[in-house]
Amino acid sequence: MFSTQTYQDRRAVLQSNVSGGILLFLGNIENPVNFEHNPYYFRQDSTYLYYFGIQEPHIAGIIDIDENKTIIFGDELSIDDIVWMGRQETLKEKSLKSGVQETMPYAELAQYILKAQTSGRKVHYLPPYQSFNKILLADLLGLKIAALQPSAEMIKAIVKQRSIKESQEIVQIEQAVNVSNEMHLLAMRTAKPGIKEYEIANAIQYLAANKECQMSYPPIVTINGGILHNHYRLNTLKEGDLFLNDSGAETAMGYAGDLTRTFPVSKTFSTKQKEMYEVVLNAFNNAQQLLKPGVRFKDIHLKASQHLVEGLIDLGLMKGNPEEAVKNHAHTLFFQCGLGHMMGLDVHDMEDLGEQYIGYTEEEPKDTKTFGLKSLRLGKALESGFVVTVEPGIYMIPELIDIWQAENKNADFINYDTVNEYRNFGGIRVEDDFLITDDGYRLLGNGLIKTVEEIENYRAEHLA
Repeated sequence: MFSTQTYQDRRAVLQSNVSGGILLFLGNIENPVNFEHNPYYFRQDSTYLYYFGIQEPHIAGIIDIDENKTIIFGDELSIDDIVWMGRQETLKEKSLKSGVQETMPYAELAQYILKAQTSGRKVHYLPPYQSFNKILLADLLGLKIAALQPSAEMIKAIVKQRSIKESQEIVQIEQAVNVSNEMHLLAMRTAKPGIKEYEIANAIQYLAANKECQMSYPPIVTINGGILHNHYRLNTLKEGDLFLNDSGAETAMGYAGDLTRTFPVSKTFSTKQKEMYEVVLNAFNNAQQLLKPGVRFKDIHLKASQHLVEGLIDLGLMKGNPEEAVKNHAHTLFFQCGLGHMMGLDVHDMEDLGEQYIGYTEEEPKDTKTFGLKSLRLGKALESGFVVTVEPGIYMIPELIDIWQAENKNADFINYDTVNEYRNFGGIRVEDDFLITDDGYRLLGNGLIKTVEEIENYRAEHLA
């Protein structure tokens, strides 16, 4: 946990930015794998972590704005719990570390909510994503699950606060990024013809665990990088393959890293691989240079897309005017997703609160229909204190190529004959994490090799 003062200060800021009523925070529960006492790895809700810092299942918190008090609801260990789990720090002790003096049994949460509702007071709550909390909220509020309406006022206040990272949060994020760096270097040393994808996944997860970290998301380690979120890991690496590793560590306090590197299974890139990689790396470098407060991330996304088009024109896969090609979304045959997203306590920071609040504004809402843009998680103007990823890529998806070619879609910009020569190429992505500063940006972590020369030299050195 951070200092007691940290949580008190965070709650005070939030309380001052909501007009009144009760702010309800539901912690997560342990979800069973196949029976009650065999649960999945427990991960506390990130907003609960931010304001209370307590990593314990089945607890709730209330900030009562009207009565100016904070309460944590939960149950202390029973003797049966102690028999199986041993004596542990009590909930009361954890609550005091969070700066909360008052604790109550979990069963009294319902009565507290009912009393507030009976008095006509507003109960603010966030969008639930665990099934247990959906049911619990419905029961607490006397509503059907479909009728739950999270508090936009509470969401906006939290997003405003959590988006700007404290210096101590940056320390945590950089710890996660640096462990992620080590994971990626290990993957580059490990990958060689004849081994399975899962062997690399296992190796990097083992490294993270030895650094007291979890994975911040299921790692994407694949020779089929054209599949954006590919979690199949049974392929055998062979000469000539490209290997894409999208993986990141999460610190014990919940802060994430998120990096991607693509490299050849052979010691060197083939000519085609090198040419395509340089196109992606050029888009990455140019996008990175545009990061600064006041610049819309959507504009950086579109500019990166234009750089991708320019490179693909040079390789003969596209044609015409690059700017017009992007306006007509012709680039989305190759770049179907967004350039990046916010990152912090979640690898897609606060995504559970709704992308319309996290990445966009009411004045400039998200485009939810246009292919490509609908997958852009962040579009609004950057601010000092944001932490964002930048991750351009090129993805050859045979099924998508076939659909577009059958429709002759964007034929003024796409050379389908050449594209089909690359239909089984796979995918390339390059990704780093950045802090937006007052005058620009700062790369987070110690840095990770990314040029063709750096990667080939590293591979040659360690695979000799």
